[in-house]
Amino acid sequence: MDKEQLDSYIKAGKIAAEALEFGKLQIKKGISLLSVTDRIEQKIKALKGELAFPVQISCNEIAAHFCPEKDDKTIFENQLASLDIGVHVNGYIGDCATSIDLSGKYSDLVKASEEALNEATKILQIGTKIGDIGKTIQETVESFGFKPVRNLSGHGLSQWNIHDKPTIPNFNNYDENELKKGMFIAIEPFATDGIGLIEEKGDASVFIMAGKKSVRMGFVRDIQKEIEGYRGLPFTSRWLTNKFSETQVKYAMNQFNQLGILHSFPPLVEKQKGIVSQAENSFLIDDKVVCLTKI
Repeated sequence: MDKEQLDSYIKAGKIAAEALEFGKLQIKKGISLLSVTDRIEQKIKALKGELAFPVQISCNEIAAHFCPEKDDKTIFENQLASLDIGVHVNGYIGDCATSIDLSGKYSDLVKASEEALNEATKILQIGTKIGDIGKTIQETVESFGFKPVRNLSGHGLSQWNIHDKPTIPNFNNYDENELKKGMFIAIEPFATDGIGLIEEKGDASVFIMAGKKSVRMGFVRDIQKEIEGYRGLPFTSRWLTNKFSETQVKYAMNQFNQLGILHSFPPLVEKQKGIVSQAENSFLIDDKVVCLTKI
């Protein structure tokens, strides 16, 4: 890799880590989820980073992919809130997450995902088998009496691509492939008191535009141009309704969906409505492994 690429990864990771620490302090009882989300996104931009995906704060049985619409009324009370942040610099991504227990009832569940991340980190090196990472995560989560979420995973990171190869499982899938020098990866354990499986449920507010097709109406072209500025990274409809009317955005999104160029990502909910915790850091696999998202 060249110096610019490495510097961009390092800067993105540092900003993501700072934004995560900032966000943890914002999540308090009586505060709206929407206002906290806005504050964290503004903080990332103030730190000279760009959003690799919308800030996500997924609560209780929702494991991932929850982004508030501009009329969201959720207030933090007694939730377990998982904060997931992605930052890019020149398209190179830092991705990290943590969970905050506002109820006081789920400290062990939070610790399960955190310790799974810590234990997985200890075995990272050139040549580590991917299945062994999953085995370590699974054994650690299960030692707390919980289950890893088997159909969510860590992943590779590359320019303009959040979920690249390799897939890093949260259970032992016996994958014999090995980590290689120069890989950028995110390790992302999820722990639950449910059955350890998630499903899509509810309306999506996270999307990716894949490709481009001709559209007729002027405001639809304007919205398409706005989305093209995200460079194929995930975005939320709230970003669009902050610049265009809700009627225009709804019409345009329907057009893009009919054209087959819009992919939606509904919230991911634990199948038995089990509570879910999350922890995540990004790493460079090198002669000495570097955690990019740790202050």
